[in-house]
Amino acid sequence: MIEILTQLGAGLANCFTPATFAMLAAGIVVGLLVGVLPGLTLVMGVILVLPFTYKMDVTASVVLLTAMYISGTYGGAFTSILFRIPGEPIHVPLLWDGYAMARRGQPAKALGWTLVAALGGGLLSAVIMVLLTQPMATFALRFSSPEYFAIVLFGLASVIALGRGSLANALISLFLGLMIGTVGVDAIYGSHRYTFGMPLLADGIEFLVVMVGAYGVGEVLLRLERGFASKPIGKVENARTELPSMKEIGALKGTFLRSTILGNIIGIVPGAGATIASFVCYGIESQYGRRKKEMGSGVPEGIVAPQAAATASVGGALVPLLALGIPGSGATAVILGAFMLHGVQPGPQVLLSSGPMVYTIFASVFLGILLMCLLGFFAIRPLVKILDFPEAVVSAFVMILCFVGALSIRNNVTDLWLMIGFGGVGYAFEKLKFPIAPLVLGAILGPLAEESFMNSMISFSNDWTVFFTRPISALVMMLTAIALVLPAINQMRARRGARA
Repeated sequence: MIEILTQLGAGLANCFTPATFAMLAAGIVVGLLVGVLPGLTLVMGVILVLPFTYKMDVTASVVLLTAMYISGTYGGAFTSILFRIPGEPIHVPLLWDGYAMARRGQPAKALGWTLVAALGGGLLSAVIMVLLTQPMATFALRFSSPEYFAIVLFGLASVIALGRGSLANALISLFLGLMIGTVGVDAIYGSHRYTFGMPLLADGIEFLVVMVGAYGVGEVLLRLERGFASKPIGKVENARTELPSMKEIGALKGTFLRSTILGNIIGIVPGAGATIASFVCYGIESQYGRRKKEMGSGVPEGIVAPQAAATASVGGALVPLLALGIPGSGATAVILGAFMLHGVQPGPQVLLSSGPMVYTIFASVFLGILLMCLLGFFAIRPLVKILDFPEAVVSAFVMILCFVGALSIRNNVTDLWLMIGFGGVGYAFEKLKFPIAPLVLGAILGPLAEESFMNSMISFSNDWTVFFTRPISALVMMLTAIALVLPAINQMRARRGARA
């Protein structure tokens, strides 16, 4: 322990060298901006910055990309809470309660909870990353395609609990999202599916188009129908930074611990990442949390669970990257590329051969989380002032963000038409009381589930029992079954109680 603290202290000192600290600060700022802009994904932002690291020192370049990764999991919370536009898929669960709390007149409090969740989840995850890198990475070696499929399926099943009012409507929405995820060229066999002869659809329908359209454009259409006559949220002078008290934080310690630990575990599984961690932890809180019946109405648990899990997944994803050379997410795959460009091979020997570099990266995670939250603290008040603008002006700004984000994905006007179409779908879903969340989740996780399932079938000679004979996948599949059955049982009990 003393040796770890000594090396971590040396790494912290290295972080304060001018070049490294400049890269850390730049990464935090750019990551926040990337997270805020819908359409410019975190992975895309990291990829765009990667060429600028060619002439840098390996430590400075990895610190830059890691800082972007950290702050990108937080930046999208601003637009999610204020505009109902998730800057990243990570923040879709966050907006269900964050946006509801903001519309209730507490935008600063919602952003305060987000900041505390990011700080607590990130710091605890960083501690786990430093102390348990080797044991957790060794455990991750036991995961194969059946375990990946089981985890993704659990994420899909967890969101069923979010279909308030009708389980059937939630399932219809989820299956529609899964169908959207199948459009394009099959990754295994190369066959075209639902492309209708359109070259653009051969690349599939980007989930960001679905997400930005259904949430952003759909919300603007609803406001347009009401004549932009929503009740003002509050005066600018009354909006202030409002962090929760220690008593309020203490009341949610169970949510903090559950979400942080589970987010870290999911993050360490290669291919899982922050999106799955965010959805799964929100789903668990919706089914088993202390205020599960109030989730979606603007309760702090609905903000803390996904944000703490998303930030915690960063530390988890860095574990297999540094200890095994296996990227745990799309962003860490780009960071792995940065290592390779500088002739460094992450893996079991990296702590011995490049110990100072690794502990500098560890220290940059701690320092980056603190710097991110410090910037976020001062950014809350200016962002909250936006809510004092007339609703028509805010809606116009939202539409600009939606169009810029959709066009930036593939620079194709067809994506704009698709986004408008999914805006109509989001509007219709809101009017018909269908939940949008399962639709978006299906479009995001569907391709991952399909790829993992097909790889499992190919690797295990079409033996579907492999999902139930391998201990880890069997455990996750059992949890999935529970997540599917419990909401149905609860609805049956509610109907019987209503009849009585």
